[in-house]
Amino acid sequence: MKLLRFGNKGSEKPAVIHTDGSIRDVSSLVADYTPETVSPALARILSTADIESLPQVPQMTRIGAPLARTGHFIAIGLNYADHAAESNLPVPSEPIVFSKAPSSLSGPNDDVMLPKGSAKTDWEVELAIIIGERCDYVSEENALSHVFGYTICNDVSEREYQAERGGQWIKGKSAPTFGPLGPWIVTPDEVNDPQNLDMFLDVNGERMQTGNTKTMIFSVAHIISYLSQFMILEPGDVITTGTPPGVGMGKTPQVFLRAEDEMHLGITGLGEQRQRVITR
Repeated sequence: MKLLRFGNKGSEKPAVIHTDGSIRDVSSLVADYTPETVSPALARILSTADIESLPQVPQMTRIGAPLARTGHFIAIGLNYADHAAESNLPVPSEPIVFSKAPSSLSGPNDDVMLPKGSAKTDWEVELAIIIGERCDYVSEENALSHVFGYTICNDVSEREYQAERGGQWIKGKSAPTFGPLGPWIVTPDEVNDPQNLDMFLDVNGERMQTGNTKTMIFSVAHIISYLSQFMILEPGDVITTGTPPGVGMGKTPQVFLRAEDEMHLGITGLGEQRQRVITR
């Protein structure tokens, strides 16, 4: 299944994509996709419902973030060896963990807003995981059974705030609109292998990033198991798993986002995102 939310910002409703490609309003079955409702039980309800009988959503309707909110927006840094190399940083021996503020969550096609004074805002196409069941010291062998679904994240990053202002990376990762998610959550039954997904990102029509999740240093299962040794992962938590090479910071000379730039990114089977860059 593909689960999404549609409507004006702040008043979105839950939906699924029917087998005929139409978007169907499922708000009669679940109030919204939230940490309280995301679960295996919800997946069973939606998978057995008569989706064709539910209201059809106009195709031009805005698509919002696939979750109304998240309790924790966790990110993994330098999870592709070639991205570590372009960042002039060593390949990590353990996952590098940081957070994005949950308030950075944004729709997949919403504008990305540069923070005041930003000079080095960058792009990062990433595979993101939505947790569906509580994880507390989960084994790597059982980790994927706790995944509710997969989606795309553009881990937008202000590099000066991240690397040149001291403290933790969260400062460069958390501005409003810095967490475009979606367009939908794809349930695990439709993702044959999360470690073999092609990914890309273009800026103004120019290919910047090309990669595949098979080149991750730490797999999805390893990341979930690893994180659960340090914190309890709850339903609705988002984990974004790192980016392949081609970020603006790694270019020679470096290239960063400016107002009116347009980003287009996607991952095989998970859809695509498009964002325009604006000033605050």
